[in-house]
This record gives sequence, C-alpha cells and structure tokens, in this order.
Amino acid sequence: MTAAESSQPQQQPQPSPPQPQPPRVVRKLIVEAVDARDLLPKDGQGSSSPYVVADFDGQRKRTSTKYRDLNPVWNEALEFVVSDPDNIDYEELEIEVLNDKRFGNATGSGRKNHFLGRLKLYGSQFAKRGEEGLVYFPLEKKSVFSWIRGEIGLRIYYYDELVEEAPQPQPQPPPDDVAPEKPKSPRVMVVEEGRVFEAPQMVEAAAPDVTHFPPVVVIEESPPPVVHLHSEPPAPEMMGPPQETLTQFPVEVRKMETGRVPGGERIRVLRRPKGDYSPRIITGKFAGETTTERIHPYDLVEPMQYLFIRIVKARGLAPNENPYVKVRTSNHFVKSKPAIHRPGEPTDSPEWHQVFALGHNRPDSSSATLEISVWDLPSEQFLGGVCFDLSDVPVRDPPDSPLAPQWYRLEGGAGDQNPIRVSGDIQLSVWIGTQADDAFPEAWSSDAPFVAHTRSKVYQSPKLWYLRVTVMEAQDLHIVPNLPPLTAPEIRVKAQLGFQSVRTRRGSMNNHSASFHWNEDLLFVASEPLEDSLIILVEDRTCKDPVLLGHIIVPVSSIEQRYDERYVASKWLALDCGGEGCGSYCGRIHLRLCLEGGYHVLDEAAHVCSDFRPTAKQLWKPPIGILELGILGARGLLPMKTKGVGKGSTDAYCVAKYGKKWVRTRTITDSFDPRWNEQYTWQVYDPCTVLTIGVFDNWRMFADASPEAKCDNRIGKVRIRVSTLESNKVYTNSYPLLVLLRSGLKKMGEVEVAVRFACPSLFPETCAAYGQPLLPRMHYLRPLGVAQQEALRGAATRMVATWLGRSEPPLGPEVVRYMLDADSHTWSMRKSKANWFRIVAVLAWAVGLAKWLDDIRRWRNPVTSVLVHILYLVLVWYPDLIVPTGFLYVFLIGVWYYRFRPKIPAGMDIRLSHAEAVDPDELDEEFDTIPSSKPPDILRARYDRLRILAARVQTVLGDFATQGERVQALVSWRDPRATKLFIGVCLAITMVLYVVPPKMVAVALGFYYLRHPMFRDPMPPASLNFFRRLPSLSDRLM
Repeated sequence: MTAAESSQPQQQPQPSPPQPQPPRVVRKLIVEAVDARDLLPKDGQGSSSPYVVADFDGQRKRTSTKYRDLNPVWNEALEFVVSDPDNIDYEELEIEVLNDKRFGNATGSGRKNHFLGRLKLYGSQFAKRGEEGLVYFPLEKKSVFSWIRGEIGLRIYYYDELVEEAPQPQPQPPPDDVAPEKPKSPRVMVVEEGRVFEAPQMVEAAAPDVTHFPPVVVIEESPPPVVHLHSEPPAPEMMGPPQETLTQFPVEVRKMETGRVPGGERIRVLRRPKGDYSPRIITGKFAGETTTERIHPYDLVEPMQYLFIRIVKARGLAPNENPYVKVRTSNHFVKSKPAIHRPGEPTDSPEWHQVFALGHNRPDSSSATLEISVWDLPSEQFLGGVCFDLSDVPVRDPPDSPLAPQWYRLEGGAGDQNPIRVSGDIQLSVWIGTQADDAFPEAWSSDAPFVAHTRSKVYQSPKLWYLRVTVMEAQDLHIVPNLPPLTAPEIRVKAQLGFQSVRTRRGSMNNHSASFHWNEDLLFVASEPLEDSLIILVEDRTCKDPVLLGHIIVPVSSIEQRYDERYVASKWLALDCGGEGCGSYCGRIHLRLCLEGGYHVLDEAAHVCSDFRPTAKQLWKPPIGILELGILGARGLLPMKTKGVGKGSTDAYCVAKYGKKWVRTRTITDSFDPRWNEQYTWQVYDPCTVLTIGVFDNWRMFADASPEAKCDNRIGKVRIRVSTLESNKVYTNSYPLLVLLRSGLKKMGEVEVAVRFACPSLFPETCAAYGQPLLPRMHYLRPLGVAQQEALRGAATRMVATWLGRSEPPLGPEVVRYMLDADSHTWSMRKSKANWFRIVAVLAWAVGLAKWLDDIRRWRNPVTSVLVHILYLVLVWYPDLIVPTGFLYVFLIGVWYYRFRPKIPAGMDIRLSHAEAVDPDELDEEFDTIPSSKPPDILRARYDRLRILAARVQTVLGDFATQGERVQALVSWRDPRATKLFIGVCLAITMVLYVVPPKMVAVALGFYYLRHPMFRDPMPPASLNFFRRLPSLSDRLM
C-alpha cells in the first residue's frame, strides 16, 4: 500500500490480513557456571567471596556472589545470543572469577574487586545441547606476577531457536486520544535434533548490533578443498593511489603475515643435495603467475584448464526407449549415463544431471568445435544435436556464481536420412574453468574415467574414545561345588567390545563373604556412533574347559562420559545365566564404566603422530595456523601393472593424512607422469606434528569388472614435519618415492608437492605450544602402559581402516595401514642397526669432547693447551663466569650452525634407515609373517643369529652392572682392605680441603690433569687400578 493510498482509507476496500513473516533462527549460547575448587583467599580474612563474570560477543553477564567460600557452588546458567552463528568457531568467551569486596574486609585497600583467575575459550570448544559435559578448567594468570590457583567447572553448549515475529500492522495513523498498543511478544520455537518445540515464554532483549568485520578467509576441514579468498573495496575516505590487496585470514590467525607475494620467486638454495634419493627443489613452476592481479584459490598448484559440460535434461524428444548423450571434441569422446525419468512426467523429457570435465588447451581451441548429440541406446538412432565453437565458450573463475544452464534447440546433421525424427530441446551449460571450479570434484574427468573409484575425496576419521571398564567385585556366583580339596576356584572376567577381547587376572577370594575381588582396569577403543555393546562374561577356569557363570550386555551409548579425573560412580549389575538349568539370578558384579574423553586415542606411531588433541572437543585449544598442501604430480613412476602385450601402465593417486582429515586426489589413468594439481588445507593445533603423503596404484577401480578385487599397490610415501617449516614460506620440492621390497630398496619415482605453513613467526600461542605437554592432561594423571597403548593403537588402526573402507570411493585397509605405520613395531634387524647407529651419532659429541681433551692433555697443539690453561685459571678465580660462559658458548654454536641449516624439509633418509646395503636374509626376515611361514632350517639359522646378538647385549649389560657394583663396594666392606684404604683417603682429602683454599686445590688438580706428557706415566693411574680391583657380584652368578 502506497502513501497516497493510505491517506484515503474511506475509498479503499477492507484490507486483507497481513501475511506472517517467516520464522527467524536465533542461536543461544548457555554458559553454566557449576562450581570452583581451591580458590585463593583474598579478602584479608583467609577466604574469598567469589563470583563469575562472562563476556561473549559484546555481552557481559555475572553470577551471584558466594559469601566466604573457597569452593563455591553456583549452578547458574548465563545465556548469550550469538550474532553470527556461521563464525561461532572464531568467537571468544572470556571468563573471570573475582572476589566481591562488599562482603570482605572493609579496611582493605583499593576500590576494585580482587582478581581470582581468568579463562579464555573459543567457539570451537563449544558443543551442541545434549553433547555437553562438565569440564574443569585451570584458572590462568592475568600477568606474570599474578598469584592464582584453583579451577572452575563449566558446562557450555548452544542451541537454535525459531522465533516467529508478529506481523507488522497496516501503517494507519492512530487516533490522538488512544495510546498505541504494545506489540505482542514473539513466539519462541526451540529446534533440537530435528524436533520443534514451541515455548510460550518471553524472549530476552535482542542482541546488540555487532560491528561487521571485513570478509575473511574461511578454511574448514571439510570438502570441497578450496580456500575462498575475498577482498573488500577501500572505504571512501581511504581512497587514494592503488594499494596491494591484503589477504584476510581467520580470526585466530588474523595477524599472520603472508610469506610470499603472488608472482614472486620460488625458494632457492645455494647447494643442492646430492644423490638420486634426496629431495630437490622445483624452479620455474608457474608461467603466468606474475600477470595475475588477485590471489588464485589454488595458489600452490598449477591451474589446469578444463572444458566443463553440464548436461541437465531434455524435452520434446522424438519417440525413443533410453536416450543418452555423446560429447565429442577434437581430442575427447565421452558418453553420458542412461537417462532417468521422473514419475508422472512424459517419457520425452529425460534427465541426466551429469557434468563432464575434459582436458582443454586454449591455443588449440581457436578453430575447434564441441558436438553434443542425443542418441537412443538400443537402436543407436540419432535424436538431434548441438554444436559450439570453443572460441566463444565463456571462462568462469571460482568466485563467480555457477553458469546457468540454457535450453538449446536440437538440430539434425547434414547426413541425417530421417530429419523428421529430430525434435525437442536440451538444457545444458558449457564453460571453461580450472580444477578450482565447484563442479570439478563431482565431474566425470577425462583423465580419470572410472568415476566411482577415481574422483578426489576428503575423508574424516571416526571419533574414537577409550572405554575404561573397572572390574571390582563379584558376589553370589554359582560355583561348581565338587572341587578337589585345597583347590581355590579360578574365576576370571572377560570383556568383549566388537573384535576386542580382554580378560582379567585370577580373582582373589574373600572367605568371609564368598566374593571375588579384582580391582583391575580394562581398556577398549570405541568409535562413534556408539552403536556397539559391551559384553561382560564371568568364567570359571578351574577345570580344563571354562564354565560360563553369567554375563551381562551394556550398550556403549548408555555409559557415562568424563573429560577429567573426576570420580565416576560404580554400579552393581545382575548377571544373566549362561547355562541351562540355572535360575534367573546368577549373581552380581560390581563395575565402574566410563568413556574417557580426556585422552588422545593414538592411531599412529608416536614419533610420526599428526594430532595430539583429546577426544572431547571441549578440551581443544584454538588452532595456531593453517597448513596448506599442493599436490602437483609425480614423475618417472614405474609400471605397476601390465596392459596388453609387453606394455606396462600405472593408475596413480595420492593420499595425504594430517589429524583427523584424509584427502585423496583423483586417479590419473595410464600415466607415468600424472599431474594432479590439487590443493588442500588443514588447521594446525600443534607444530610438532607430521604430515604424511603417500602415492598408490589404483586396482580397486577394476573391482566392478573383475570378480577378484586386488589391493592397491604402494608406490611410496613422504613425511614432512610441520615444525621444520618456516612460517609463511612456500616449499616446492620433489621427493623420491622409495619402497623397501624383499629384493631390496627400489625407487618408484618422484612426487612433487608444495607446502606452506601459514602462521605468525613468533606468535605468543605458537611459542607457548613448545612449553605445553605433548599429550593431553589425562595421559600424565593416569598414564597408560607401553604394551597396553600399543594394543589399543592396533585396535584404533583397525577401526579407522574399517570406517574409511565404507566410504565411496573406499580407502582400502592396505592404504590406511601403510599411512598409519601399523607395522612399525615389528622386529627388524635393519631397524635395530639403524637405532644403534642413531645412539652412536647422538653420543658423538661426547666422544669428540673426550678426544679434544685428550689432545689438550697430550699437548699436540701447544698454543691451544696454553690457552686452555689460561681459561681454566680465569674460570677458577672467577667461578661466577662458568655458567654464563657455558650458555654463551651454546649460543655461539647455534649461531654458527645457522649457516648449515636445512633449506628444505627432509624426506626419507636411506642412509639413516640402513636401506642401501642390507642383507637379503635380513630383509626376508623383516617381511616374514607372524607366525613365521619359513621352513624349519631357516628359522633355526635366524634363531642362532639372534642368540649371538643377544649374547653380545648380555655381555654389555653385565659390564654396566659390574661398574655399578664396584661403586657400591667402596663402602660396603665386601673387600675390607679396599674399604679401609678408601675411607682413609677420604679422611685425608677432608683434612686437606679444610686447610687449603678451594681455588688452590682446583688449580692444582686442573694443572695436574693437563700436565705435559713428559711428566705423565704411560701406565694407568693408581685410582683407576684401585677401582678395577674392587669386587663385583659377577662371581656369584651361576
């Protein structure tokens, strides 16, 4: 209704009722302050009156004050409105605990409330309603000199509400004598897990206006793997000469500096590593990078041109049975899948909804054409076609919206014998783009024709939990009565979860109550969704055959979750009878069950782990940077399968794993030099982690055609430690792909990657990460054993392989196990030698120092010996200079070695791995299965060799024990004469040191040690001879 029409209401008919506006979604954040523990007294009377203040998104709220309580309990919920739900992961929640001085000593100094601690959380740590848990956070200091202690328990979650706003009334002027009616309160609709509830209560005040920041980079760990970069035009008052376009990073890394200007030079080093097995730098990668004006979303890889054809549907076709579409260019010819027909629509309107991505070369497209034709499948009858000139096809960049499909009239060909059958239209769109296009991941690619098993995908590992089962006690068990005399029953508890099975030790029997006690923890790995059930079996293993006394089944989803070391209540559970003839009650068992969210479930080897975050999302720290990986391609791959007669082929794809995110490139078929040019990103929470890149040959794409599906063959892998990458620097290198086979080391080719770690150089969070514990807190409060952790890691690896094998396309278990180094704990003579020489290399500095001191003692360089004497005198006369001089020397060593720092991230080192010249029999033993599949004579020879090696180790361990026992023999009086001599010398040394100044003693001892060889006896000194004559316990060994 216009303004003129509203001024004459008497001429208008009765207005229609206003239309209700669509409901609006409002996200609410609930911060429930439960309690606090062990706060610091600050009221001057040995106590505090604490309260909590929460600040989120410009909203500030507080709890009530608890009078003089160092362990307060609030149980109060503070509600906040989330203004931008899409970017909630980057919002900050600040919690402060303060002492209310109104309830304290009135004579205290200062007007402000006393500070008791603070806490800063990020939106990535918030959970949905129903998934939250009580988490205790240690309170942090405000400054270095703050005195803070204690922790606070919070329960934080969010949910969405549907708010239906009241319709706006017609704009009619109200009478002067009537007051305007207050608008009715809006209705509140609570949305939770797909259900809608209407709440009649009033809605709080609307969220305040939030300042809108410039668009920033949004990098998530989910497909598609594209980094969206946007820029904002300058404000009117800032208009001036053109400036460089600045990339806006996410909130947590907004202060990052881009290390490489678009179009700049790649990394270069002065010295190139020698050898065919060393990584090398790729130079001159991009040709047109200096001419582009904006940052390409795929700035680490080469843009590859593709011709995209989206076939949507057709209408009004001539009579047919099953139409399909042919796409033909000068270099490609492809066919679409058979058409589908929607129910209730005419059969002449088929639909395809398929996208083709054909390799495109722009210089060759000036005179090329694109032909799209429709054919009938059974009769191969031509139904019409469309022809395009490729020089007129538009070019689409990723920031642009998708090209809208259009209807094109089908036309007959020049040689068509029956032009009357050609009729109808086809809806399609054609454009030229790159691999950064939104349609590329789901498109049928010309270099990866097997769509189901060759397209690029992003996978997520399942969320893994540790399930702790504490078996405490069992009562009222029906034990077999006819036991032999003086025979105690052997009762054990067996727990099963899926394929995992653990049994307790023998229970101890209580004679007074006829109960059995264990107090033993059993650990399992459980994966979400928690659909499995825990089976507890009580067995009597007194006889040869175990007898089942009872069992229970507990759903894992019903077990309580905890995120710290808080106490979990135990339960008595009734056992069900396992055998026939038993009653319904077979006893009961006392258990404590909990899902541990404070641990990190290891699925990788500890030395190559890519993630150390705990299971509970509420305990995650904010990310410190972004890891970007550009998978360029591979060079010189060896043939992995035969194609035809005497011809080999390789269908290679690349897999990269970091944290919970796995990425897989598309498979390039029949190519020894595949070019993927795909880029992916990960959030980095800890710099001391490892990125793993593997290349495989695809066999599973032939699973549909072959009844026997083969496993994908490994070509090689590379590991890159994130901490070795400089901040904001692009590393574009080629790494050799090495595989250790039964026949020896083999180079399978090279993989080319570009890596960048976008992170501030000395950001406080980055530096603080080096001082934090590597593993979550629970690993130190309740540590796991080495053998137990290795068994749990095997179970976690199997669960991850099963989960990823159910994807489409699947990641085979052989791929997952190879990427996770599942066989790293197996015995290998080669690895044992490599570890031994690593220890020797670590101790080489001590050997070098000993040799240098020996050269000083022997005066092989008189000038150096004289200088060392002078330095020794200075340090003895001024002992305060010893520690500063030592640290200065270490600093100078670090500065000196800066010039020899590695210029590129290292790959696999064959010399360190001792893979260059390894014995064939040792390799055959390394690849042997468990149990062994070799004949007895070979096993006997290997066992004898292992016994010889163990004898050497045994001798070395005995020598170490002998030296330690000789030290103990100095005062143990095992040799009375030696002990008398030793304590007599100790008494003489004591009297001398009481009389002579210590500096003079130090000078005398130092000069005596550094005396000239002409004053030194070539025989061993008397002190060493005395020590070697001391007795040890080796003569008592049998």
